[in-house]
Amino acid sequence: MEQPLTQRLDQPLRPRSKQRMRARGKQHVTPRQTQQETPDQRASPAEVPVPEPRPEEAQKAGTATVEQKTVAPKAPDAANQLEEKSRQEKQARPEPPAPEPPAREPSTDTESEPEPPAEVPVPTQRPDTSEPEVQPPATAPQPPPKPADAGAEKMLPDPRSADQPADQIPAEEVACRERLKTLGVEFEEHEAESNPEIGCSIPYPIVIKTLGKSVAIGPATELNCSMAEAAARFTADVVQPAAKAEFGVDLKSISQASAFVCRPRHGTRKLSEHAFGNALDIGSFTLSDGNKIEIGPTPPEKDAKFLDAVRKAACGPFKTVLGPGADPDHALHFHLDLEPRKHGGTFCQ
Repeated sequence: MEQPLTQRLDQPLRPRSKQRMRARGKQHVTPRQTQQETPDQRASPAEVPVPEPRPEEAQKAGTATVEQKTVAPKAPDAANQLEEKSRQEKQARPEPPAPEPPAREPSTDTESEPEPPAEVPVPTQRPDTSEPEVQPPATAPQPPPKPADAGAEKMLPDPRSADQPADQIPAEEVACRERLKTLGVEFEEHEAESNPEIGCSIPYPIVIKTLGKSVAIGPATELNCSMAEAAARFTADVVQPAAKAEFGVDLKSISQASAFVCRPRHGTRKLSEHAFGNALDIGSFTLSDGNKIEIGPTPPEKDAKFLDAVRKAACGPFKTVLGPGADPDHALHFHLDLEPRKHGGTFCQ
């Protein structure tokens, strides 16, 4: 009795399973159908388990691996494991298109990007610390060298700067005043002028009010006696005759622009002749008919003729003659002085 049973179990199972698997292979049996066949196989004795296929081979083979697995009868436990593995393989199929390692690499790049902005604010704070260092030297002016320069700007020495009045007026000064009275010049004595720091000095000054009997001068004109006498003689010998010849009337007055002034020459360290009362600046002439002749760069034709005659005649009695055209400082007046020059020369412009 045992032998026919074993033959029935062994013989019918193999052909049936082959036919069924061949038919199912053609129909592309799904894993669910294999689950239905497992109860028939449970009745068969357990055989040696077939080695499980690797996941890579299962993906490549597809449904063909399922056929191979069902050909050999396996224990119920092995079948359950195959079903779980097949489910895991189906779930793992959509995962390969998303690789993980390349996604991690850009993350490292993004982490390196926020580093440079952290370095940017550092240099902005540095100028704030450097600003207080610049302020202290800016608040340190140096005015002390100015007094040293002022000492260097002292006037050049002049022998006349040491002149001081004596106890008695010299004979020369007495004789000069007698000549002024003869010319009709009205004058007054004035106290001595002296400034040792600058060098100005007039030991015996006078203030003249007229340059003759009929020619006034104003405002009050302080000069040394020699310059006053030269101006009086020039007025009587040159200016008065030129006014009658050109205008037919007498000269009434002279307006002076400068007499004694304690100052240097403009733009130099040399003392001006005004600092010794040895110069006179004339700004205009007034005639007896009221006509006023102004000294300037472009006077009327008739006035210009009179002024040119006076200017040319002054070069000789006076050692220096300047006027319009000589320089900007003398554009509006005549400058006349008695500065001593070598060989008695003159300087006229």
